[in-house]
Amino acid sequence: MSVYFDSKDPRCKSPFGAVLCGTEVSFAVFFGPEDGILGGELQVREEFAGVTRTISLRRESSALRGTYTAPGTPELAWYSFTLRRQDGQAVTLPERQLTVYEDTVTPDWFGRGVSYQIFPDRFCRSRIPDPAGMVGDRRVHESWADTPDFLPDEQGEVRCRDFFGGDLPGIIGKLDYLQELGVTTLYLTPIFESASNHRYNTADYRAIDPMLGSEEDFCALCSHAHRRGMRVVLDGVFNHTGSVSRYFNADGSYPDLGAAQSKESPYYNWYRFTRWPEEYDAWWGIKTLPAVEETQASYREFIIHGEDSVVRHWLRCGADGWRLDVADELPDSFIAQLRGALEEEKADAVLLGEVWEDGTNKIAYGQRRRYLLGRETHGLMSYPFRKAAMDWLLGGDAAAFRDSMETLRENYPAPAFYSAMNFLGTHDTPRILTLLGGEPTPESKTERAQARLTPAGYDLARRRLMLGALLLYAFPGSPTVFAGDEAGQQGYEDPLNRRTYPWGQEDTMLLAWFRRLGQLRKERASLQQGDITYPYARGSGLAVQRRAGNQVTLAAMNAGAEPLDLILPWLGGTATDAMTGQQFLVSDGAVHLTLPGYGGVLLI
Repeated sequence: MSVYFDSKDPRCKSPFGAVLCGTEVSFAVFFGPEDGILGGELQVREEFAGVTRTISLRRESSALRGTYTAPGTPELAWYSFTLRRQDGQAVTLPERQLTVYEDTVTPDWFGRGVSYQIFPDRFCRSRIPDPAGMVGDRRVHESWADTPDFLPDEQGEVRCRDFFGGDLPGIIGKLDYLQELGVTTLYLTPIFESASNHRYNTADYRAIDPMLGSEEDFCALCSHAHRRGMRVVLDGVFNHTGSVSRYFNADGSYPDLGAAQSKESPYYNWYRFTRWPEEYDAWWGIKTLPAVEETQASYREFIIHGEDSVVRHWLRCGADGWRLDVADELPDSFIAQLRGALEEEKADAVLLGEVWEDGTNKIAYGQRRRYLLGRETHGLMSYPFRKAAMDWLLGGDAAAFRDSMETLRENYPAPAFYSAMNFLGTHDTPRILTLLGGEPTPESKTERAQARLTPAGYDLARRRLMLGALLLYAFPGSPTVFAGDEAGQQGYEDPLNRRTYPWGQEDTMLLAWFRRLGQLRKERASLQQGDITYPYARGSGLAVQRRAGNQVTLAAMNAGAEPLDLILPWLGGTATDAMTGQQFLVSDGAVHLTLPGYGGVLLI
């Protein structure tokens, strides 16, 4: 059969991708005379409304055409075609997704700029702190170069009670460095008082961890950053607290009456006890992370609605947005209400979510989630980008990268696609350089803690990382760098991926590459907001073109070991590699390139 429908082809579906509420969407299914198609229908299943609409298709020559008007409220719609043949048989085409979203304002500053993820304990310290009197049984490394504690205790847990003492004044002292990298957004993993070095077990949402500094230090950081054109995004861990906290207070560290101490505690209904106080819901069953009941009105008042709620307070101190930890654990209504409070407090603040999959069709705890329909998050962490990029860099087909990203672009509302937090590594993944070396992973954690890439492995990893960074900065959304990746930091899984930033021992070649990419991202509107096309995507070769008005930027990349010859369309007499200054002659509207193994150019 020659029946043809491609949702990404504007002849078949217009407009492309997700649509605003109330939009008329035109469909066309093409066929040949040999198919014997007489007519057909379009079925649209509106999942949230619980209805299915049937639309008759009209025949025009070799096509069946129809129009569907998207509902006036956000929806996840699934559409398919049933075609009738002369022989009485029916042809049903596979069901496809249509995202219908509400027209709301999305701050464009985030997606246009470069983000930098800082794990505060490991970035820079202004002094060696004294942990005396601080919550938790803390130990401070005197040597900045030490390996983080990684072996479990007698109970089989890595407690993460070893600190290096990175602090907010240390970050302030490195703002010149960050500005040279082209960074426009500082994304800080949790900074609130906590018993662990990662601080994802919040002890007090209203207090900066004293090892990091004070509220005044945070305000100063925001002020200094703003004067440099930088924004600050905080990590909101609202699905759970620490068992050592002002609210649960399992060990009595706080004077407040915690939920684990009395059923009369004002925080008792924040938690879900099955047998008080020993048995309770905890995130992933980790008893040090008791889960919060986010539907409780008093909790929402504390975090969201109150005049001096947690969200509002830190925005007033200078924060420019929040990243929601484990967003799939938070109720949709909680996220929507948080965004409402955020926008009331600071109209151009950004709300991002941690979601590891396509955020438009994710099911969590048996429910279809609503992250990107207009009133929830502005954007999401793009683990799909990381996976697709890694697969290609490690020998996969560039066509698979393109297809994966085009599916994401089709499903995501455009504002959300251009506000994605794209990255190659985070504090939750092994260091990108370690993975790209392609060397066998040692079996024991002790061996992994000691492991470093061989010289050959390091050279390969660096070349691959430079190529991956080129793709990252050329792609729509905010390129996000985990502190230390640009300097050549290595490490396997948590906490080995959380070594300190190697000040004075950076890989200068990598660092120069990232600085140049950051500069170009600031300078070129096409990289900030331009449309995306793929002039080439086959095997090891990938070309990504961005266009804004008359400005075009094209990243051409080769993830294979052998040289690759490419002929790519290009208007103008010459094409210049913005990374090196090399010029290429253009003939007959095309530029001829020979890319070395693991090489790439950024043509302007």
